[in-house]
Amino acid sequence: MSEPSWRERLFGGFRKTTERLSENLTAAVASAKLDQATLDEVEDALILSDLGPGAAARICARLSEKRFGLVMTERELKEAVAEEIAAILRPVAKPLEITAFPRPQVILVIGVNGSGKTTTIAKLAHLFQEQDYGVLLAAGDTFRAAAIGQLKVWADRIGVAIVTGPEGGDPASVVFDAVKQATSTGIDALIVDTAGRLQNKRELMDELAKIRRVLGRLNPEAPHDVVLVLDATNGQNALNQIDVFKELAGVTGLIMTKLDGTARGGVLVAAAEQYGLPIHAIGVGEKLDDLRPFDPDLVARVIAGVA
Repeated sequence: MSEPSWRERLFGGFRKTTERLSENLTAAVASAKLDQATLDEVEDALILSDLGPGAAARICARLSEKRFGLVMTERELKEAVAEEIAAILRPVAKPLEITAFPRPQVILVIGVNGSGKTTTIAKLAHLFQEQDYGVLLAAGDTFRAAAIGQLKVWADRIGVAIVTGPEGGDPASVVFDAVKQATSTGIDALIVDTAGRLQNKRELMDELAKIRRVLGRLNPEAPHDVVLVLDATNGQNALNQIDVFKELAGVTGLIMTKLDGTARGGVLVAAAEQYGLPIHAIGVGEKLDDLRPFDPDLVARVIAGVA
């Protein structure tokens, strides 16, 4: 039996979101005509599927503007919803590209512990390898021995070098050594793991500020990217994390993980509507190739159940 394609994995990953939205849309379209009562039901269905009130209101306003009073089948309504979801997602769909000159391009990866940050770093490195870029990892989360060990295992598995320091050591020192090594060896992308604790925001902010100062001395353009990894199973709480990390770290883009098996995949749409930050990639599984660049049209159709 052949392995499922990326599209099939994506559809399977969003299955619970799709089922929830599909059930609610089926109920909404029972009247056949897109009147105000139906639009209200559609808006409720979108909010229940974690798309958020802002995105839900925007989608329904567009549906009303274009199709109010029309008789629509369930399929036609889902197609229309998919198109409006895609309109929200398209402006933020921006793959993470290696464009920095001089090299390396320094990518800080941030996120709370348990978000899938470390495995996402490995998958991102693998994605760059597939594009023939040289990659180096830096274990900047020095306060968790498990994080260093886990990143080492992944580095060995995918065949990339890694720079580490002692447990409890200075993360900025690790980053300094990593930039030096990446520069001297002609590496294209340096991906830096960072601490994910939010219990002491001031400590984390100071740590990230120090890393930025060190990077600035070596390359005024670095870090080129500050990527926040979000766990989709957190639903609307993921939006709170964007708020916090935007303030702490100056987030430049998002990667959403653990979309497989959650009914909360709609939070992707809520994040796009509320923040407009680039969504670089999404993850729908544990395998290395389960992280792929974000395809807004495909994801919109999957969410609406018409892929």
